[in-house]
Parts: sequence; structure tokens; C-alpha cells
Amino acid sequence: MASVPLLGSHAADDGHQERRRRPSWLGRVVDTEEAWAQLRFSAPMILMNMFYYGIPLVSVMFSGHLGDVQLAGATLANSWVTVTGYAFVIGLSGGLETLCGQAYGAGLYIRLGLYLQSSLIVSAAASALISVLWAFTEPLLLLLRQDPRVSRAAAVFARAQIPGLFAFSSMQCLLRYLQMQSVVAPLVAFSAASFAFHLALACLLVGPLGLGLAGASAAVSASYWAACVALLAYVLRSGAFSETWKGFSAEAFRYVLPTVKLAAPSAVMVCLEYWAFELLVLVAGLLPNSTVSTSLIAMCTNTEAIAYMITYGFSAAVSTRVSNEIGAGNVAKAKNAVKVTLKLSLLLAISFVLLLAFGHNLWASLFSGSATIISEFGSIAPLVIISIVLDSAQGVLSGVSRGCGWQHLAALTNLVAFYFIGMPLAILFAFKLKLYAKGLWAGMICGLACQACSLLVITVRTKWSKIAEAMEQEKDNYGYGVA
Repeated sequence: MASVPLLGSHAADDGHQERRRRPSWLGRVVDTEEAWAQLRFSAPMILMNMFYYGIPLVSVMFSGHLGDVQLAGATLANSWVTVTGYAFVIGLSGGLETLCGQAYGAGLYIRLGLYLQSSLIVSAAASALISVLWAFTEPLLLLLRQDPRVSRAAAVFARAQIPGLFAFSSMQCLLRYLQMQSVVAPLVAFSAASFAFHLALACLLVGPLGLGLAGASAAVSASYWAACVALLAYVLRSGAFSETWKGFSAEAFRYVLPTVKLAAPSAVMVCLEYWAFELLVLVAGLLPNSTVSTSLIAMCTNTEAIAYMITYGFSAAVSTRVSNEIGAGNVAKAKNAVKVTLKLSLLLAISFVLLLAFGHNLWASLFSGSATIISEFGSIAPLVIISIVLDSAQGVLSGVSRGCGWQHLAALTNLVAFYFIGMPLAILFAFKLKLYAKGLWAGMICGLACQACSLLVITVRTKWSKIAEAMEQEKDNYGYGVA
């Protein structure tokens, strides 16, 4: 296995560098080789994310054909399990982006398998705790003053996904392990197959077998287990990972504490941002004409989430590139990767913004047939456009944080940006200044701006050479050099 990171291998070929043609006008704007490498990496990651995102969404859609209460219950449960469980374990796996990425770039290949196993242990323990919370979904939702019938339906939907939580958390660890080795194309195939399997299984369980809401949710668990087993089999059976996977080892327990030190703030970082947007929807329910306000904020949040799927690919790319290059001691290449990814993400964000600017009425009509809501969405669309641009920038900078191991700084930034600035301003604008839904989203924009600016300052002021020196020291301590 080559010691040079896969995404950076094109830059290591001196002969190829000599044959490079004079840069075009595009080459003067952005490093086209780096940009092309990142696009090839990002596109599969975006597709993979969409397929996995579609699995619970399909089950919610099937639940909608069972009745209004079932649809409300499935929707509530899907939000509940995401906020209390799935978002947290996704964040936990983020620690591997630092550990595996830097170890791979440094040529410490055996470490990747050990880090993976330690992360699997941590994720399993977290899943066990979360499953207890999910078991008490109904009383907890009733405590939050949700409708009793909807709470009962939500509890059925949530409990059936308890087995799937363990598979999902393990799957996220496997995905990060593969991602940090720049293995992305097979991930699209696995995610597409899992989505197709889920579609067929949900249809069978809800339709011919008549298992109703429990069947729709059980299909999610089964699909996650199928995806997890397929990924694990790929790692175990493929000869491509012979240097990074040496089998299960008790030595992995030695790496549990270092994994927790990065995984915990990574989980907090993800959850704080996700919870802020969910909290915004709840606050919208307290506004006058809450039906329209809640619908508007929900539409804005969903639009932001869909736009972020594109950013996710670039965030994964820059996290991989930065961690690999730091591990290899290539500080200049790591910095260049950050610049290129920021330019690409902003370019794509602007493209998305143009589509929304000219097609906001068509987009809103996909969510609602109400002329009032469509009209109101048109007036709030400029604010959504601003938030998408900011979210695109911070998404990439968050990827840089994971690649460098700054999860604790990013978590603190998110806490201050959203809960000390964004949310208080949102409440002030919405209730005191009577801007209502627009005020809520304007406050969130202030939080996003603070988050993006803070992460940018951290990135600009980073002593990249010191990070690389620390990695060199780690290699020396390990007892051998780059393979």
C-alpha cells in the first residue's frame, strides 16, 4: 500500500507535474487538479448520503398510507430518533476522521483497524444507552405534551428501530474507516443496494404481510443491518485492506480512551447544530398563526438539509484530504485542499441559490398546496439563500476541524453560535420585533454567520506545521516509519 494518500497521489507524480500545461483562466481561479480529485471523491459521498437518508424517509411515506395518526406518529418518531440517537452516533464516528485519516497519511496502517474496533466498542456502548431512552418514547413524548394517540404510534415506530440503531452506529464507523482510505465508489453501490432492499422490504411488510407501522419501522432496522453486514464483509473479505485490517484484537481496548476524547466532542459538535434547527421548529409553534409559521420553518429546515447533502460530500473530502496530508507531513497540500474545497462548496451553493431564487414558488408547491404558505415562503426565500451560503462554508470548515482534530473547538463554537447568539436573537426578532417566522430564520442566520466566521478564524490562525510535527512524533513513538 502506498504511503501517499490516494487523493494526493496525483500531485506526487513529478513526471506528471512536468507535463502540466500552462494554467487556463480556470486554473488561475482554482487548482483544477485538486478540484477534480475532490469532485470525484465528493460526488459518490453525496449519492451515498442521499440513499441512506432515503431509507427512513421511505418508511415514513409508507406509514402515511396507513392513516393520519400513523403518519404523524412516524414523522414525530423519525424526528425523535434522529435527534436523540442517529445524530449522536454519526457525531461519534467523526473521531475516526481524525484518527484514521492522519494514521493513513502517516503510514501507520495497523492503527486504522485498531481505531475502527475501538470506535465500534464506543458506538455499541452509546447505542445501548440510547436504546433505553427509546424504550420509554411514549411517556417521554407525553411529558412533552404531545398528542396521546400520536405518541403511542411514535413509540411503536421508535421501538422497532432499536435493533437498527446498533447496526447504524457500526455502519457509520465502517464508512469513516473506508472514507479515510479514499474508498468511496463501493460505498455508493452498497448504499444503493440497501435502499433498493429497503424499498422492497417495506412494501412487503406494510402491504402483503400487514405489519403496519411496526413493519415500516422494522424495515429500517433490517436495511441498516443488511448495509452493516455487507460493509463488514467487504472489509473482511477484500484483499485491499490487508495492511489496515489485521483481524479483531484485544489491543483495540487500549485505543478506547483516545477514541472517546475525539468522538465525544465530535458528537456534541454535530448534535448542537442539529438540535438548534429542531428547536427552531418547536419555537415556531408558539408564534401567532402557528400552523403557517411551523410549516414555513419546517420547509426552510428541510431545504437547508437538502442543500447540506451537497456540502456533506465536500466536508468529507476536505476532512479526508487534510487528515491524510497532515499525517504525511504535507502541510502545503493540506492548506491548498482547504482553499479549493471552500471555493467549490461556495460555487455549488451559489448554483443552488440561483435555482431557489428563480424557482422558489415551484419548490414550495412540492411541500404545500396552500397559496398563503407558498407566498410566505417566497418572502423568506432570500433569508434561506443567505443561510445556505453560510452553511456551505461552515460545513467545509467543520470538515477541516475533524481532519485536524479540533472537534472540541468546533463544539464550543457551535454552543456559543447557536445557543448564546443565534437562538436568543431568533426569539428577540420573532417575538419582540414581531418579525415572526422571518425573525426566527434571521436569528439562525446570525448564529450561522458567527459559526462560519469563528471556524474561519481558527482555520486561518492554525499552526499547520505544529500539527504535522505532532504527527511525526506519533510516528516515532510508534516504532516504525512510513511503509
